[in-house]
Amino acid sequence: MSKTDQTPQAPGHRPIPGLAQESPPLASRIIAVGAGKGGVGKSTVAVNLAVALARKGRAVGLLDADIYGPSLPTLLGLDSMEQTVLAGKLQPHAVHGIKAITIGKLVDPDKALIWRGPMAHGAFNQLVGQTDWGELDDLVIDLPPGTGDIALTMAQTLKLTGAVVVCTPQRVAQDDAVRAARMFGQLGIEVLGVVENMSYFVGDDGKEYDIFGKGGAEQMAGRLGVPFLGAIPINTALRTNSDEGDPTRNFDPATAGGEALPRALEAMGDAIDREAATAAVRAGQAKPTLRVT
Repeated sequence: MSKTDQTPQAPGHRPIPGLAQESPPLASRIIAVGAGKGGVGKSTVAVNLAVALARKGRAVGLLDADIYGPSLPTLLGLDSMEQTVLAGKLQPHAVHGIKAITIGKLVDPDKALIWRGPMAHGAFNQLVGQTDWGELDDLVIDLPPGTGDIALTMAQTLKLTGAVVVCTPQRVAQDDAVRAARMFGQLGIEVLGVVENMSYFVGDDGKEYDIFGKGGAEQMAGRLGVPFLGAIPINTALRTNSDEGDPTRNFDPATAGGEALPRALEAMGDAIDREAATAAVRAGQAKPTLRVT
């Protein structure tokens, strides 16, 4: 036996057995949601964007590409659901009007994923290409924070319609968000715009508090020359609904702590829908339509 034969395999991602080899999913639009740093609510924005688009009557898939810190099992309430494989394909979870897939349902939830770049690359490609998405209008991809391997793999694997950058109002978050926007530009991915998350806090008394400042992300979007896609507030209801895995409650004033959160989420969904439609036409992914009223 040669030395090469004796070399142990490095621990990490192993291809999920029994899956068919398929090409990447076909969706009319593929929208990545990214951020320059963690902790700005990128996954929360991605989940609520997917639900907002589905509420508009679109067939939406949501891919949790945050390989090292998947949040979808909690945010979508997937803890009690088992990941299934049918006819050689991963079956996405049908919840809250969308189809979702996450690495969090394929690994031990309490175990850290200590993977090198190629391992994460392999996991991403399996989640994308070996999932039975069906026919999708939109595929929303929740990226890991920062400017690492997964974003590069995504750019090489998929033809994206565009990317949404999530930021909070304070300067330190803006600096990292600018780097994320520049990364997308270098990868040839159009930046659809910027969402300001945790824009303000809504107290139980209905009063608004600018905990992290005000308008920073909108000003940053102006400097970058990209659209500002909306300001998402934070309140106790959003935290509760996220912890309980029920984002649909964020769209009902009775369970969202008032009108502010549903209004902001609907406005964000409309803005991203509009920008993605325009970007898809520019990229040749769609034809312009004329609506007569």
